[in-house]
Amino acid sequence: MDKAATLAWLRRISGDIASVTIKRLEDTLPWYADMPPARRSAVGLVAQAGITSFIQWYDDPTSTPWIAADIFAAAPRELLRSVSLQQTLQLIRVTVEVTEERVAGKGENIREAILLYSRDVAFAAADVYARAAEARGLWDARLEALVVDSILTGEADEELPSRIAALGWHGHGEVAVLVGTTPPQFDVDQVRRTARKLAVDVLIGVQGSRLVLVLGRARDEEQETDDDELTFLEIASRLEPSFGPGYVVLGPAVVALVDASQSARAALAGFAVARAWRSAPRPVEADDLLPERALAGDPLAKQTLIERIYRPLQAHSTDLVTTLWSYLDNGRSLEATARELFVHPNTVRYRLKRVSEVIGWDATGPREALILQTSLILGSIGAADQSRRRPSQRRVPR
Repeated sequence: MDKAATLAWLRRISGDIASVTIKRLEDTLPWYADMPPARRSAVGLVAQAGITSFIQWYDDPTSTPWIAADIFAAAPRELLRSVSLQQTLQLIRVTVEVTEERVAGKGENIREAILLYSRDVAFAAADVYARAAEARGLWDARLEALVVDSILTGEADEELPSRIAALGWHGHGEVAVLVGTTPPQFDVDQVRRTARKLAVDVLIGVQGSRLVLVLGRARDEEQETDDDELTFLEIASRLEPSFGPGYVVLGPAVVALVDASQSARAALAGFAVARAWRSAPRPVEADDLLPERALAGDPLAKQTLIERIYRPLQAHSTDLVTTLWSYLDNGRSLEATARELFVHPNTVRYRLKRVSEVIGWDATGPREALILQTSLILGSIGAADQSRRRPSQRRVPR
């Protein structure tokens, strides 16, 4: 049979091949049978277009580039999102098998043509999905940058949860923000691989020389908390090599991603003043930089020092506040403090231990002593301001 007769024969049986192909898809591919009717119809259009395009290609093999790509133009755009590349290749394989069976015995030339054409279609399919994945990746990157920027500025709106969900955030529970410098050669994929190994979800924001990571544990809400679960400081230590030179500051944990702006504000404020602590570790927690932040005018740091240190001590016992003041003013000397307060040094030791139990900071360490002394100063200033704002009680003349 010459080429013209073969082409005419192929055109006559193209409808039968398409019908048999659709039947084979229903019998062999469970995902196809489970699709809604509209989607099955779209897949059928792709199969029909593939058969028609093969006939055109067989007539003119030089038309490969545009004919192979034209197959997928028959499908609606949403089909790319509902049918994976693997499923598309299964569709191609079934179509080729049916066509090969139908043309069996018509010569090696047409069988070889089918194999060559199926190869070109497979490459065309991979190209279509690659371009779609690239476009989706660029969109995800822009959306991720937008979410991180919203977290940093604290300008969260009603759309933030839906944007977070669109990025595939799986984290539940506490979230913390990590801020540092961007390395000269930043490998974003390496950061994501490290985060996955740590069972952590991460949002990445590169803002010039500043690198921001929003961290959340990627576990189910119903999953029980593991005793060996890493703290955020331990997670930050594992991610620290991904940052450039300089300080890396971890904000305090917050209850959910929508509240991450609170952690971000603390981390950014700490990052701005971290150089004031010469021996600051890397990474360093933002709460360990409370004195520097307060001196720089950070209202959140001032409020944190007063609410977490001064007020609990004041509410527990004025003796603890007095003892702490005296201990710090006397250069952390137990004997000098005892003489000033007319108590035994063991009493001072006991009260300092109680201070540590109440607020969690130990006054005997030099760094924590600075934090405690700053909180006492701020608390005293706040108490004085509050007393001045109280209306004075005047005598009513008789």
